[in-house]
Amino acid sequence: MKTGDHKHVEQQARRNQIASIVLSEGETSVEELSEKSGVSVMTVYRDVAVLENAGVLARDRGKVFATASGLHEASARYRLMQEEPQKKAMAQCAAQLIVPGSSLLIDDSTSAVWALRELLDGPALSVVTNSMLVAGEMAGKTKHSLMLLGGEYQAWAEATMGPVTCDTLLGIHADVCILSASGVKNLTLYHPYADVAAVKRQMMQAASRTIVMLDHTKFARRALHAFGSLADVDTVVVDSLTPQETLDRLEDAGVHVLVAPC
Repeated sequence: MKTGDHKHVEQQARRNQIASIVLSEGETSVEELSEKSGVSVMTVYRDVAVLENAGVLARDRGKVFATASGLHEASARYRLMQEEPQKKAMAQCAAQLIVPGSSLLIDDSTSAVWALRELLDGPALSVVTNSMLVAGEMAGKTKHSLMLLGGEYQAWAEATMGPVTCDTLLGIHADVCILSASGVKNLTLYHPYADVAAVKRQMMQAASRTIVMLDHTKFARRALHAFGSLADVDTVVVDSLTPQETLDRLEDAGVHVLVAPC
């Protein structure tokens, strides 16, 4: 690994640690973060500034508090870098469920982006999405077809949302829908924002099969708007860090779960 790459990995790991501390505690001070992370106060300030721009944290009068919560979501670019090993493992597992030549509905979730990456070097696919990240991944991949859903562009998600997006989906039917959720409670899938939840709900209805990708953090998080039930999806792909208690509960409920190896 090059020196610059190693430094970037260290920075990302440190910022993930800081974000995790604040997300778990709700609110803390810069000094406390410095002590717990083992870096200087100035380094914490710089990291918090990056996390503020990503919509994860906010700072006011020396206090740092979480903005990505049950009521808010972090930016797409930030989420894309979170839980990378777990997302890659889940993506490899999910990709094996896709029949060559399938038509796919892919939402704005970053887990779905990882799944797409595993499929792009394979047989031709037809992809329908509201995500600019997905569209970017497909740039130059001319053997695949891409349909972008219209609607109101939301910069934090790098995706289109709203009534136009949902109305367009009424005329779509795909073989498989791949999506994720911000949180899960009692088998119900949730997202902090109503317009995002509406698009996910419509996507599930517009596909013959639905694959939901959920890393272990989603089972400890809550959000405001329900958009579906795990009981209604065909396959749930989770990572190897998912607690056995959670797996047992899903199995008892009759949910088809695949655990991606680490």
